[in-house]
Amino acid sequence: MPDFAVKPTLTGERVVLRPFIADDIPVMQALLDDPELRLLTGSADLTFGDVTEWYATRNEQTDRLDLAVTDRQTGECVGEAVLNEWSPANLSCSFRIAIGPAGRGRGLGTEAVRLIVGYGFEQLGLHRISLEVYAFNPRARHVYEKIGFVEEGVLRDALRHNGEWIDAAVMSILASDWPA
Repeated sequence: MPDFAVKPTLTGERVVLRPFIADDIPVMQALLDDPELRLLTGSADLTFGDVTEWYATRNEQTDRLDLAVTDRQTGECVGEAVLNEWSPANLSCSFRIAIGPAGRGRGLGTEAVRLIVGYGFEQLGLHRISLEVYAFNPRARHVYEKIGFVEEGVLRDALRHNGEWIDAAVMSILASDWPA
């Protein structure tokens, strides 16, 4: 059975994924206030308020894996990568990632996705990891396809933004799709 109580540190060439620390909380607060990130994640209309308690409890969760994405060069937290919505019976999870302005356009997100998906399959023994990506986020979709995610379908008119309906693609990757 996957053990989500263990919060690993995953090191790549450009990023380190690690458990959250207190210094990450102000960074995540600012990230969640970023208009571009809010738009791309479909959370433009949500109010987050103070996220201190949320991030202070991420390392205690036993049914999900929330890791800070940090720039390996600077040690700065630039976002988060999350495996959540765990189904033990199906050995599956959902995935989401959020990268703030300081981490964009340098391949940090791509490497973070690769690291956490690899961990999900190779260490946790997951069978399937899924996600949703909005139609107005082709940059993220490109990253997911590069990693091996495959579109399964479209949630039509899944999000209303500025009076327009936006589709969301449902994508997944299976353990058998993951290169060893």
